[in-house]
Amino acid sequence: MNILAWILVGLIGGFLARFLFPGRDKIPFGIIGTILLGIVGAILGGFIAVAMGISNGVDDFDAGTIVLSVVGAIIILFGFRLVARTAR
Repeated sequence: MNILAWILVGLIGGFLARFLFPGRDKIPFGIIGTILLGIVGAILGGFIAVAMGISNGVDDFDAGTIVLSVVGAIIILFGFRLVARTAR
């Protein structure tokens, strides 16, 4: 995928993850943070899918890529909030 496709996947995946897993974060993400969350989520989701043998990862721009991005981003949000809560 080219860089514009990764940015689009990141934007969609990060937005959907934050919509499906709402909450107040100590650090406001903004549009750039949401895109980065989705991109890192896509990488994490692709890694998990390959490790489980259910997919070949994130290689095309399709619905599966968006789903992997959302799942990975939700895992990242959950971990971030867990760490932020214990740091208080």
